Amino acid sequence: MFDSAAQEATPQPLAVRMRPRTLDEVIGQRHLLGSGTPLRRLVESEAPMSLFLWGPPGTGKTTLAYVVSNVTKRRFVEISAVSAGIKDVRAAIEAARRELGMSGRQTVLFVDEVHRFNKAQQDALLPAVENRWVTFIGATTENPSFSVISPLLSRSLLLTLESHSDDDIRAVLQRAVADERGLAGRATLAPEALDHLVRLAGGDARRSLTYLEAAALLSDEVTVEVVEKAADKAAVRYDRQGDQHYDVISAFIKAMRGSDADAALHYLARMVEAGEDPRFIARRVVIFASEDVGLADPTCLQTAVAAAQAVQLIGLPEGQINLAHAVIHCALAPKSNAVVKAIGAAVGDVRKGLIGQVPPHLRDSHYPGAAGLGHGDGYKYPHDFDHGLVRQEYAPEQVRGRRYYEPTRHGAEAPVAGRWAKIRAFLRGE
Repeated sequence: MFDSAAQEATPQPLAVRMRPRTLDEVIGQRHLLGSGTPLRRLVESEAPMSLFLWGPPGTGKTTLAYVVSNVTKRRFVEISAVSAGIKDVRAAIEAARRELGMSGRQTVLFVDEVHRFNKAQQDALLPAVENRWVTFIGATTENPSFSVISPLLSRSLLLTLESHSDDDIRAVLQRAVADERGLAGRATLAPEALDHLVRLAGGDARRSLTYLEAAALLSDEVTVEVVEKAADKAAVRYDRQGDQHYDVISAFIKAMRGSDADAALHYLARMVEAGEDPRFIARRVVIFASEDVGLADPTCLQTAVAAAQAVQLIGLPEGQINLAHAVIHCALAPKSNAVVKAIGAAVGDVRKGLIGQVPPHLRDSHYPGAAGLGHGDGYKYPHDFDHGLVRQEYAPEQVRGRRYYEPTRHGAEAPVAGRWAKIRAFLRGE
């Protein structure tokens, strides 16, 4: 358990020294920091409040808890659910009650990794939350709906934090280089080294500052080579000049499209070893599953989404196995770009102004007065007809007869193609 009143004799890490002191100094999470948001109200009010901060590592959960404490002059007590037990929780709550009774000073009780507490440990927090003896802030990287008991969750606000953008991480690093609390200009950061640190961070501000601090200890001139040594990661000539990042991801996609699983795995390995954000890779695989495989193998998208969720859940290095699983599936699946061509053609017509009115018999008829407008009149319920099909107009007049989805005869899309041809002919009386 950490109490901010206790001062450390040893130098604090750069990530701790650069921790924002006010909400205005916080970089990122603008959706949580605007006027009238719960965090703003908590800072501007003296009333206790209970919050859960849910988000990936390094997104500022501890920072926000610390800022709330610092700005409101509340006592800050941190408990790690990894190592603390019920005894620690009860001791912290009792100390907060004494402080509140003797001096009127409130306590921010911050529980990191709160999802690691079992039910009994979470139950121990309930009296403090219900009686508002503390301002409780729980931080978690897992969905609280599944990892936090209902009584505790229902008494708290749930705020979702987002991964930092590249621009956010870049701003964090540049501030740390120049700020007196940071490197105070004692080290220079080459532009390509800054880009490399941003990529290695993967949206994690704390990680970016840890790597920067390690690099600055090695040299006052931080280059890509220095960053590589500090982070113990080889850049493998990736993105040195700013184009390799795009070249490698392009080759990765084209290798999967060309069904060369070996080449695709090579590029996957290059990106992983270079410190590419695994979530970026996973997003590209998910897109590929619909863009280049589509209905030729509908299970490919399921595999890609599952891999993306697994990477989000467990991270690297184990997450590379999930990515490899999805990459091999995508590479060896039959290919079809019919889905992306279909939505592209439909969007193209909409952008040309081919929109038109929704046919009256398809309009919503469930609200009062709809019947008087003729909404729903003449609609034929397909389930009342043989094979669940009935001939009626579904498209606006402006695009009637337009053909968007043209399936291939590849893989599982072949039977879809035959079935769609028959359905289309029936619906259009061809």
